[in-house]
Amino acid sequence: MEEPVLVLPGSGPEALANLAIGCEACRRCSLSAGRRNVVVSRGNPQARLIVIGEGPGAQEDEAGLPFVGRSGQLLDQMLESVGIDSNRDAYVCNIVKCRPPDNRKPTALEMAACRPWLEQQIALVDPQVLLLAGATAVEGLLGIKGGITKLRGQWRAGEGTSLQGRWLMPIFHPSYLLRNPSRERGSPKWLTWHDLQDVQRRLLQLQAAS
Repeated sequence: MEEPVLVLPGSGPEALANLAIGCEACRRCSLSAGRRNVVVSRGNPQARLIVIGEGPGAQEDEAGLPFVGRSGQLLDQMLESVGIDSNRDAYVCNIVKCRPPDNRKPTALEMAACRPWLEQQIALVDPQVLLLAGATAVEGLLGIKGGITKLRGQWRAGEGTSLQGRWLMPIFHPSYLLRNPSRERGSPKWLTWHDLQDVQRRLLQLQAAS
């Protein structure tokens, strides 16, 4: 029987701490059986930007933190190149909080089981912009399946309870950029750098308007 998501009391940092406790106790899907650590988040819980990836890899499972392996290091470098510090200016998390075996893509059932935790994170952090790293993040949050090549770089206005009033930007996942390291004009890495510049511009515009 599926366990209900337990929302523990509190607000602000206390609520996020309670959410992490809830994730530690979660057994909503079979991924919990193989994890070393639950990987909830890193970064600034008051940031105006949330970065959402697919799920933890081996290094993330070991450290209990998202995006700390090679992909995470590249993400940090690319964000920094446009003036965004991933720990100061962003809150970083994943569609699923436990590592899928052999780093496979999480299943639809696994993503659905973890979705309430992600929705609570979004509600508590209350970001203006969501950066969706990779096709799985787009599918897990928006239910849109398809090639990230067509989706990346296109702003989407959030819809529904947890996303209303927010802006969403899909980008290539850093692991894909590691496999395609060229920086030539039109390359995935070149396109991602321009997408991140667009994200920074949007953040500055929203800040000026607030």
